[in-house]
Amino acid sequence: MKNISLDIGAELSRLEGLTNFELRSEWRRLHSMQPPKSLSRDLLIRGITYKIQERAFGGLSKSVIRRLSGAAPEAPQGVTRKAAPAIVKPGTRLVREWNGQTHTVLVHSNGVEWRGKRYRSLSIVAREITGAHWSGPRFFGLDGRSK
Repeated sequence: MKNISLDIGAELSRLEGLTNFELRSEWRRLHSMQPPKSLSRDLLIRGITYKIQERAFGGLSKSVIRRLSGAAPEAPQGVTRKAAPAIVKPGTRLVREWNGQTHTVLVHSNGVEWRGKRYRSLSIVAREITGAHWSGPRFFGLDGRSK
């Protein structure tokens, strides 16, 4: 273990003496990609140093990487992940204009109310308004996408 740490120490000392051009070349060699153009010398050295240590001692575990990214496991290619359900408190009024007419929906704890009638979901109301299948949260702008 001492030999590895001595080699890394020597490598770090060597990095300090390199020019920016040589540091960028070292980054390309270790990362297999171009370094960002605006990266300072200090950050170049840190990125190179991390890669050297990663190769000598191993990288982060998959669970740590997952925790740092804050994401669930990757979905297979071509599969989109469902958005988190929109949480709307009872008593909230949702307003949407459709074909020149304004529609107001009142949210209850066990469904929604539109035009004095209760429905179990926003999607049913959206279908009633448009005559086509719509995601209710998307129709009323609750999924974060712009209309």
